[in-house]
Amino acid sequence: MFLTYKNINVHFEVKGNGSAVVLIHGFLENLTMWNAISENLAKRFKVISIDLLGHGKTENHGYIHTMKDQAETVKEVLNSLKLRKYVLIGHSMGGYVALSFASLYPKNVKGICLLNSTALPDTGAKKINRDRAIKAVKQNAKTFIKIAIPMLFTEENRTVFKKEIAEITAEALQMSPQGIIAALEGMKIRKDHTNLYKTGSFPIQMIASKQDPALDYTSLINQTKNTKVDVVELPDGHMSYIENKTQVISTLYKFVNACF
Repeated sequence: MFLTYKNINVHFEVKGNGSAVVLIHGFLENLTMWNAISENLAKRFKVISIDLLGHGKTENHGYIHTMKDQAETVKEVLNSLKLRKYVLIGHSMGGYVALSFASLYPKNVKGICLLNSTALPDTGAKKINRDRAIKAVKQNAKTFIKIAIPMLFTEENRTVFKKEIAEITAEALQMSPQGIIAALEGMKIRKDHTNLYKTGSFPIQMIASKQDPALDYTSLINQTKNTKVDVVELPDGHMSYIENKTQVISTLYKFVNACF
């Protein structure tokens, strides 16, 4: 399905019936990453998967796609479906979008799950790495993608999930360099949303992986101390929906069920 928003096409899918669950993919991904999870959740809930700006079949609308821009796009899709309350599940960058969404529209949120994501903004060192990534994309976007995606898995799992890595890479190679750069620029300037861990009026769950190459595990645990965040720990890397698929599906189903 498509929606026209700010003169661009926004792509999304809807499966199932019942209370609404919104699935928000990560950087270099698209809504197809959720296929196994959405099929499971759709047995009981209405599941909305959305291609973020510059990803999948959704077009670019600028040279910087801020997390606020992404959240407003998600809200437009949900408004078009006449939905008022929903649980948001975001993987990596999708978690940043979910947190931005919750800060903008707290009354619409029934719960948030951060899947391999963080509420902290980029550190100075991380911003430098974003700039390096932007430079690499400008030089050769395809090479950047082919290097970046395998590095999100643990070293062992790069062999175990070789087929899945090839599939994700093939999808990402369809992206325009502008879309990749706009996302990197947007992530680089995102806000600190750790305040939501204490002030949010809805349940928050974090699914954190002990060997996540993209996020510091200790930082993830520390930011949730003395908060109401429910932390679920997994053993492998950043792509837990593949590396620890069974546990992720089970955990998400229980969380969503508890939110409604």
